[in-house]
Amino acid sequence: MSQRPFGGSSQARGRRRRFPWGLLVAAFVIVPILEIYVIIQVGQVIGPWWTILLLIADSIFGAWLVRHEGRRAWLALTTAIGSGRMPAKELADGALILVGGTLMISPGFVTDVAGILLILPVTRPVARALLTRVVARRLTVRYDGRRGPGPDGPVIRGEVVDE
Repeated sequence: MSQRPFGGSSQARGRRRRFPWGLLVAAFVIVPILEIYVIIQVGQVIGPWWTILLLIADSIFGAWLVRHEGRRAWLALTTAIGSGRMPAKELADGALILVGGTLMISPGFVTDVAGILLILPVTRPVARALLTRVVARRLTVRYDGRRGPGPDGPVIRGEVVDE
């Protein structure tokens, strides 16, 4: 059985998650094409100058919203740390606001809508629940109770005796 550079067997390599290439293709190919399509459609309905003005106004609103919600998230984070509580919710909110702000910076209506949904305090709990599910799935190791190799090799049950 061959060994990986940092331990573990080649059998564990088969269980390893693969890089989400489809997500990368969607981010760099499908989303820009969709953005161009939506901008052209909006431009045909309201005109090119109004479309440009709307994109600028949308970016200004997004910057204001990120600043406002970012300040609230920072205050909640410092309050949680000051009270000795683990700031998991506050850190997730901060990450969602950061990603939402990044989406708001990029030109286009589709990414702006996605960014606003991540930033608004009304819709952020839904995004936080989804983020929590994704992170938990990637960080937890499931053991189905059967005998056999675990994540780091065979499981040997025993008792530690310290003399």
